[in-house]
Amino acid sequence: MNLVIDVGNTLVKLAVFGENRLIEKQVVDLSIILEALKDLKRTYTNIQRAIVSSVGNLETDTIEEIKSMFNLLVIDSTANLPFTNRYQTPKTLGVDRIGLVCAAVTEFPNTNTLIIDAGTCITYDFVTSENEYLGGAISPGLRMRYKSLNNLTANLPLLDTEMPESIIGDSTINSIHSGVVYGVLNEIEGIILNYQEKYSDLTVILTGGDCNFLSKQLKSTIFVNLNFLLEGLNQILQFNSNE
Repeated sequence: MNLVIDVGNTLVKLAVFGENRLIEKQVVDLSIILEALKDLKRTYTNIQRAIVSSVGNLETDTIEEIKSMFNLLVIDSTANLPFTNRYQTPKTLGVDRIGLVCAAVTEFPNTNTLIIDAGTCITYDFVTSENEYLGGAISPGLRMRYKSLNNLTANLPLLDTEMPESIIGDSTINSIHSGVVYGVLNEIEGIILNYQEKYSDLTVILTGGDCNFLSKQLKSTIFVNLNFLLEGLNQILQFNSNE
């Protein structure tokens, strides 16, 4: 069994895999990560290996304590990966993006693939049919756009994410919803179209916390997988364990 630990800024996703099958997934607060891991260790006594991916603030002491509990791989740009990394600044490439690309080359081998991760930021990552990762793009996510309108203006309110009834906002609130949501949808559709103009056989995967909300409105043919990053991290762990 494998244990995947995906650390964000405030929340942590914990996933137990039996080979390639997701057995259990938990989302916990970063402040109780050690308690949650101890519970999982008691429940799944045959966890053999673990991997941690952190884009948040995971203290060194916490990592060392996790190492005392599991055979732990801490992923970074030096990890052995099942693809060729053509990114010009590999040391700055987020470990979450690395995990997504690993999932893509494993689940969609020899395929031109665009992975869209709609979370705090929206990341676009492209890997060729020759398993070469070329890079992509980063833009603000839905919540970041709502928050920026509130934080960087004097009078615009902070709203919850909501699908607008019309593209024409007939009030300030409806205008914000239309601008944010349709702005993101049209961005995603436009970028997919840009890639399709160059790669006609493109496969598109949508993942991340907002993937279910956005997928209902997108016209492009896409695969939706909320657990794509966790699956990719598990693949990295297995790939490095077989080295």
